[in-house]
Amino acid sequence: MGDKFVYSFHEGNETMRNLLGGKGANLAEMINLGMPVPDGFTVTTEACNKYYDDGETIDKKIIDEIFTHLTALEKSSGKVFGDPNNPLLVSVRSGSRASMPGMMDTILNLGLNDEVVEGLAKLTNNPRFAYDSYRRFIQMFADVVMGLSKSKFETVIDDIKAERKVELDTELTTDDLKEMVRRFKSFYHAELKSDFPLDPREQLALAIEAVFKSWNNPRAIYYRKMNDIPSSWGTAVNVQMMVFGNMGETSGTGVAFTRSPSTGDNQLFGEFLMNAQGEDVVAGIRTPNHISELQKVMPEVYDEFVAISKRLEEHYHDMQDMEFTIENKKLYMLQTRNGKRTAKAALKIACDLVSEGLLSKKEAILMVNPNQLDALLHPQFDQDDIKGETPIATGLPASPGAATGQVVFNAEDAANYAQKGHRVILVRLETSPEDIEGMNSSKGILTVRGGMTSHAAVVARGMGICCVSGVGDIKINEENKTFTVGGKTYKEYDYISLDGSTGNVYGRELKTVPAAIEDDFETFMNWADEFRTLKVRTNADTPRDAKQALAFGAEGIGLVRTEHMFFEGERIKAIREMIVSKTSEQRSRALAKLLPMQKGDFEAIYETMQGRPVTIRYLDPPLHEFLPTSSYDITQLALDMGMEVDELKGIIQGLHEFNPMMGHRGVRLDISYPEIAEMQTRAVIEAAIAVNKRNADFNVVPEIMIPLVGDVAELRYVKAVVKKVADEIIETSGEKLDYMVGTMIEIPRAALTADEIAEEAEFFSFGTNDLTQMTFGFSRDDAGGFLSDYYDKHIYEQDPFQRLDQKGVGKLVKNAVDLGKKTRPNIKLGICGEHGGDPSSVEFFHNVGFQYVSCSPFRVPIARLAAAQAAIRAESK
Repeated sequence: MGDKFVYSFHEGNETMRNLLGGKGANLAEMINLGMPVPDGFTVTTEACNKYYDDGETIDKKIIDEIFTHLTALEKSSGKVFGDPNNPLLVSVRSGSRASMPGMMDTILNLGLNDEVVEGLAKLTNNPRFAYDSYRRFIQMFADVVMGLSKSKFETVIDDIKAERKVELDTELTTDDLKEMVRRFKSFYHAELKSDFPLDPREQLALAIEAVFKSWNNPRAIYYRKMNDIPSSWGTAVNVQMMVFGNMGETSGTGVAFTRSPSTGDNQLFGEFLMNAQGEDVVAGIRTPNHISELQKVMPEVYDEFVAISKRLEEHYHDMQDMEFTIENKKLYMLQTRNGKRTAKAALKIACDLVSEGLLSKKEAILMVNPNQLDALLHPQFDQDDIKGETPIATGLPASPGAATGQVVFNAEDAANYAQKGHRVILVRLETSPEDIEGMNSSKGILTVRGGMTSHAAVVARGMGICCVSGVGDIKINEENKTFTVGGKTYKEYDYISLDGSTGNVYGRELKTVPAAIEDDFETFMNWADEFRTLKVRTNADTPRDAKQALAFGAEGIGLVRTEHMFFEGERIKAIREMIVSKTSEQRSRALAKLLPMQKGDFEAIYETMQGRPVTIRYLDPPLHEFLPTSSYDITQLALDMGMEVDELKGIIQGLHEFNPMMGHRGVRLDISYPEIAEMQTRAVIEAAIAVNKRNADFNVVPEIMIPLVGDVAELRYVKAVVKKVADEIIETSGEKLDYMVGTMIEIPRAALTADEIAEEAEFFSFGTNDLTQMTFGFSRDDAGGFLSDYYDKHIYEQDPFQRLDQKGVGKLVKNAVDLGKKTRPNIKLGICGEHGGDPSSVEFFHNVGFQYVSCSPFRVPIARLAAAQAAIRAESK
């Protein structure tokens, strides 16, 4: 298809999604199904990529193709672009292969100018409609193509409504709209020092280029990063003949879903407005009607729409999100796509479609985004705390869940305040695509305007963030950063709480509790477990964390960080004594104080895990992290150790390292101070023996993990210490106990010499956090300061600490796996870094032959589903 950059809707079909984008492919498919779709053509994703390859210039060949297809559209429509007597107007809309609602740009009513608008007024005998369309076009074109603030135009509209003493746009007369057009063009000229372009062909070329440009606008880049969408995909552009929902009370527009995107209930869910255009519904400028009301307004149109909705769902085997327009009682379909939905709805829809015979279990598993499951685990309000609480306002339950936090009034403040560790509720008149980063940083979103399909509602549901929309009782002053409701004013940073399941807003901080897991979740996750081969463990340092992970389906612990057990009360005193000790005997005495504490911790974890595998990592961080920094604590430690304060300060200073992440830590500590490994081994083994004695059917098999090994000789030395202590304890006890000794692969040299290390290691657990850090050569703690520049300049698309770098770090992982298996064919392989809960990374680990992944407790369901999807996809290749 290399030399063709433009396709008419009649030339495409749903299999051409990569080329035509999702919107273009689905429009073509609806035409193939004989549905009422306004004709048009698609400029391909390849044209977008060529635009960027050519230095952000549209090739003349592509321009020629566009206007050739425009001529064909004129013939099929019987209208002429730019002709006042019989004008063809078009919409110009983006459409990437992955749905990105609201992230890129759209222009409606393109082709209008001062002559065409008069011709349209005469042709339709509806001058008000013509000038309403013209003022919309000027505003959208100026905003999308020329970058003028949409809010400035809204100020003009508000001024005219105030002058005319009306509240609604629909109350403005034709003369009012003519005056609005005049003021819009005057503002355009004042801001840009040029006249509004009146040549329709110039308008079209500029609009198509603007959509291409919008592929790399900040909100689109942020959305792609969030949803793992490569920048190389590009966006298609759809040019479609306009049909008009704003021609009067026999016309209208709407958005609907074949099932509820909030609950998954199998009933038509949506909204419409009469005498309106599409953006009116989603922008929240007017409060829309529920789709069921259309049955009363236009029963024949409603019946036709219901039939089309059912047919589309059966065709795509998924819940559909549809846009439609009614022009003079005739229905037109403008879009269908697989609808965004809450996690709860995603599971219900998947389970129901299997029950209805539209999907197999495997297909159902593949249709749910694993990251969505996180939304199911968000908190609900504590029923005791909320009991008797009266809401200060009620809006629409746009995205379920509960949220409590401090009020902020713009997206930038939300992102900044959340970054400082605060819980944030973003309160807006209405949200727009520019707000996405702030929305993603918020615990909840409240909007004064907008319905259930507004921008705020759709985006919040996709993110799994609680949202209440259309809270009309609230009077907001964004400039002063206050809102008033019920006679009370709330200021920035005041606490409020939102219930996205009821639409209630509460005027104080409310306690929250974890969400209850419902039947659909259990059914769906059981299906996932049927197909996955990768085990899922958790990273847990306490029985509480382990218990939570078990509730989410964890099959063991892949990482117990023993250093996390040393930071409390008497423990921190003992570890400090050990660190500043001058002799082996002093160190051993200090460690003897820690032994019963550490042993008790391990016993509690073993008991909780009931015989499931538990991997315990020996002390890893540099010792200075445990040492006191305040004068008081230093003085107390000096007294306890019988030292002079200055002497202790000298020891602390001596332990300071310029680059502690690559310093005296991990296996290096056990080589310098084997007493540490001896104590930890005694705690691990004695705890296992004690728990096995109490629970005959548990059969605890400890997995002892030595961190930061880069050379087999390091592991050989420490393993000998471990085995000597462990074997003596086991022999003395008279009990039988199996145990394993392995290592973390987190240093590039270990990955490159894994065949040698496997001579000693019975298992590899990949520490991909440090492996990423050392492979890239930058600190994960400091990289945030400059990685944003890499994203902005398209050097990196993803944070390599969140999503495994499969080209570089992944190559080291695969190399280590292959070498390790060569030496020890039955070596156990797992991963315990943050990547263990990232779906795309989980698929990589499945494909290279890992036995398990380990992740934080709340990401266990995500990893389970990702592992199932990886197995299904691998099987189908």
